[in-house]
Amino acid sequence: MWTTLANIGWAISAAFALWMLYDWFKTDTTYSEAMLTSSREGEIEAVAEKHKV
Repeated sequence: MWTTLANIGWAISAAFALWMLYDWFKTDTTYSEAMLTSSREGEIEAVAEKHKV
């Protein structure tokens, strides 16, 4: 029983690793490096937040 659960855990781990590699490749080929490293969204969110002290 424990061996089966361990094997299932390894299979799930391998599936997640393959999914991450697929997503990395897909993102890398879809978007430019400049787009991925831009902080435009962060700047917009920082300006929109109003903190009162």
